Amino acid sequence: MYSQFETLIKVRPDDIDLNNHLHSTKYLDYMLAARFEQMEVNYGMSMPEFFKRGLNWVANNFTVDFKRSLKLGDTAIVRTGIREVGGAFVIVQFSVLNKATGKVAAEGHAKFTLIDLHTGKPARIPEDILTKYII
Repeated sequence: MYSQFETLIKVRPDDIDLNNHLHSTKYLDYMLAARFEQMEVNYGMSMPEFFKRGLNWVANNFTVDFKRSLKLGDTAIVRTGIREVGGAFVIVQFSVLNKATGKVAAEGHAKFTLIDLHTGKPARIPEDILTKYII
């Protein structure tokens, strides 16, 4: 129903844990970095545009299933797409793949709620933004 987009991220030394694997929290960092880029490049609605309109996205929850590890020097393909849209929320599905093997390292979903920066309360997603997201 919705498009998926990809962003490449190289695993850096400071992303590695004590087991010489990509630290579990970095999978979320990679997903968020990919979404930030994709919002501007693919949707044409960057985070600064949301801020100018007095809006921001806040995370409600994340679910991640870890399949296999990424290591230093690997390149991750971070694939994301909207799975569901509600009044004030979106659920984003994502997967992180090893570019060299094409195998999934982790996959999951995240729920984000749009808030009004002045009130701190949920804000219904404006129609013009929905139009950009439903591609």
